[in-house]
Amino acid sequence: MGDRGGAGGSRRRRTGSRPSIQGGSRPAAAEEEVRDVGAGGDAPVRDTDKDGDVDVGSGHWDLRCHRLQDSLFSSDSGFSNYRGILNWCVVIPSPTCVCRYGILVDPIQVVSLFLKDPYSWPALCLVIVANIFAVAAFQVEKRLAVGALTEQAGLLLHGVNLATILCFPAAVAFLLESITPVGSVLALMVYTILFLKLFSYRDVNLWCRERRAGAKAKAGKKANGGAAQRTVSYPDNLTYRDLYYFLFAPTLCYELNFPRSPRIRKRFLLRRLLEMLFLTQLQVGLIQQWMVPAIQNSMKPFKPSGWGRVGAGGAVLVPNHLIWLIFFYWLFHSCLNAVAELMQFGDREFYRDWWNSESITYFWQNWNIPVHKWCLRHFYKPMLRRGSSKWAARTGVFLASAFFHEYLVSIPLRMFRLWAFTGMMAQIPLAWIVGRFFRGNYGNAAVWLSLIIGQPVAVLMYVHDYYVLNREAPTAGT
Repeated sequence: MGDRGGAGGSRRRRTGSRPSIQGGSRPAAAEEEVRDVGAGGDAPVRDTDKDGDVDVGSGHWDLRCHRLQDSLFSSDSGFSNYRGILNWCVVIPSPTCVCRYGILVDPIQVVSLFLKDPYSWPALCLVIVANIFAVAAFQVEKRLAVGALTEQAGLLLHGVNLATILCFPAAVAFLLESITPVGSVLALMVYTILFLKLFSYRDVNLWCRERRAGAKAKAGKKANGGAAQRTVSYPDNLTYRDLYYFLFAPTLCYELNFPRSPRIRKRFLLRRLLEMLFLTQLQVGLIQQWMVPAIQNSMKPFKPSGWGRVGAGGAVLVPNHLIWLIFFYWLFHSCLNAVAELMQFGDREFYRDWWNSESITYFWQNWNIPVHKWCLRHFYKPMLRRGSSKWAARTGVFLASAFFHEYLVSIPLRMFRLWAFTGMMAQIPLAWIVGRFFRGNYGNAAVWLSLIIGQPVAVLMYVHDYYVLNREAPTAGT
């Protein structure tokens, strides 16, 4: 957390105060600040309507959505507002004694979660096969750029390709017995990320073609002024080098000219790699030493009554929440910053100050910036342009998020209980309740409580159903 030197060696400072929150009535994607950085690095002031939402009528082509900036936990960000952590200390329950279970950490068991047979790697094979779909999308775009395909044909081919990206790994994970649930989750996550990236890739190239067709004369006037910037223009971006840089970059939103840092800072990268190694071991240890015994003890109340599963969640609250917090830092700060440093990717805003959230809406807008930015750019704003109401666009964003949450859980477990889907859709009324009745520290405490209580309940629902389906059912059959 105490790293010197921001992305690209810049010395920009963030203010310690966060934007004011107007309750939970705003959409999960509407308050995103879209920074359309010009060639000279200046961000124009965005147009907003009277409700504070982004005015989608003034900027049809969101060709740029990244800028050079640091992550909040990096010292050069200048961010120092962690007052939400004080509320967390108040609402978090006291942890139980971990040592009563003895030493349960076993690294060998971790390997069995990924592989059933050391000579069979189905999840890895699935990930390698994903390259076929990326190349297919690239070839479609190349032909669209030279006019070999019509836009309607290109749309059809992209639609088939994107649908196959979701259906093919799901069928393999569901039908192939040699793949483990953990391996399935990792493979499906890779395909989900590929789906979102190729969706953005298709959209941005389409916008470039529309812009080229509608403003050829204007583009010619600007050509000489932009020559010194060494920027890439359409269709020169259609190369495998550009495609795979985007596929590996820590973002879901494509653009032709990503902000780049001037060099790789070896000391910064080494810190991130050491954090990744340490926090990975810590998470595995906490899961084996604390989480698994707590869940096993919680199985007993499940059997006599279905309502007992809710009461049994108390033992899982603290370990689940602490592991989630560690996972957040590990993924969004350590891993994504390490990848960004290796690729000299300049936009390090992977999260904002969600710990200060005074509404459920603000939390969902700020804890996962890559996904939130994609939803705003490729889902929420296009729905508004097509005439949908803000409420319909907000609901659509949550529906899409709920689908992918359930997709990543039910298929690897080979059971469909819709707990993740229901939990995500429940965020809509919960956001209204918190925004309507809670303000300030009370709102922040309500957000923390929803995180501490909601996730363990969903985890226990799936664990119980999986236990009954895979343990008790075979026993009853014999």
